[in-house]
This record gives sequence, C-alpha cells and structure tokens, in this order.
Amino acid sequence: MNRTDRLYALVEELRACAPRRVSARELAARFEVSVRTIERDIGALQQGGVPVYADVGRGGGYTLDKSRTLPPLNFTPAEAVAVAITLARAGGSPYSRSARTALHKIVAAMSANDGAAARELADRVRFLIPADGDDDPASVPAVLEEAVLTRRVVRLTYTDRTGAETERDVEPVSFTASSRGWYLTAWCRKRGGRRIFRTDRVRRAALLEETAPERPVEAMHDDVPSDYVVRPLEFV
Repeated sequence: MNRTDRLYALVEELRACAPRRVSARELAARFEVSVRTIERDIGALQQGGVPVYADVGRGGGYTLDKSRTLPPLNFTPAEAVAVAITLARAGGSPYSRSARTALHKIVAAMSANDGAAARELADRVRFLIPADGDDDPASVPAVLEEAVLTRRVVRLTYTDRTGAETERDVEPVSFTASSRGWYLTAWCRKRGGRRIFRTDRVRRAALLEETAPERPVEAMHDDVPSDYVVRPLEFV
C-alpha cells in the first residue's frame, strides 16, 4: 500500500472506530508499518485539516471527529480535477489557504480508485506561469479573513493610492472581487461611513475583541457604477 492509499485508509479506519481511540501501535499493526510511520501520517492528516485528535499516556490514542468529516463521496475524477483547477486559480483570494485543505478533504474522502484516477488526470493539466512568479497575486491577509468570518472589528494600517498611510478601526462586512484584485468593504469608524479597501494595500491588521454590529451586505453595494453588477458567490 502506498502512502496516499494508506492516508485514505487511516481516515476510514479512524472513522469506523470513532469515538473509540486507537493507539499508534494498533494502527501500525493494522497497516504493517512502524509506529513512527503512523505518527508521521497522522501529522500529515492534521496539517491537511483532517480533524484527528490525539491523547497521550496510558489508554491514549487517536480519534476522529465524525461530525466534521465527509463520508466517501461519489465525485468523479473529472469533477475532482475541475474543483482542483478552480482552487488552483484562487491565489490571492480570501480563504485561499482553506482551499488547499478543502481539496485535501475531497480527495481523501473519495474511493481509493477514484482518488488515484483523479491524481492521474490532474497530472495531465499544466499551468504556464512566468519563471520569476511576479504574476502571483498578493494574498488576502489572514486577519481580514478571520475578521469577516467572525465579524470582529479590525484595526488597519492602510496605504491609499497617493501613498499616504493611516490607521483606522473598521467593521468588516464583505469581500468584493474585480479585475484589479480583492477589496474589503467595511464601515470605517475614522470616516464615519462605508469605505472600500484594496487588500494588497493593507500593511498591518489586528483583530480587536469587539464584535461589529450587523450591517446588510446589500446596503454596502448600493452605488455600483451602471456598467457593473454585483454578483454574490453561489454554491450551486
């Protein structure tokens, strides 16, 4: 069994045994590898976002939070590769880091045969990029992702188009994408009104303890130019 198949099998073994804890020694015997190999595999799964929890000491072991995992999925190899292509083009977008763990979960939840077929098909897709990598978009700061997710007030150090740097507390509402990049739409307490901040101009950002008041997203986009429309992200 190669490592990829073993990782998939480990997840399914832990899912089947949950909530009972399984020791590294039990797993090593089950998959005919060393305890150290199992520990490395579990670490790789955890880094990939799989909710595996460990208890040390006598009676300890590994367990999987079944409520936060996917059962085997009927994604076809082509569907999985289509998702991978979309996520690969998500560089610089909000939650692009989470996209990588999402893809790992999708592939890990597929059957071993379909997962192998998806990886083989993915190897037939190539991206042409400059050797110096200068076209990589600036990533949205993780603090801004967390601010929108938890609706927490965030303190920004921001540089405007003239190069002037200001510090302000803002109430995050939404992210908006355009051909020029990603923007944070927020209520700016310094200006007392709605402001739109280019995420690549945010020099520093810090979450504050305060929860921002609820503000309708639609009201923050009520003056869009007539030659543009605002389209929400759709899951279907």
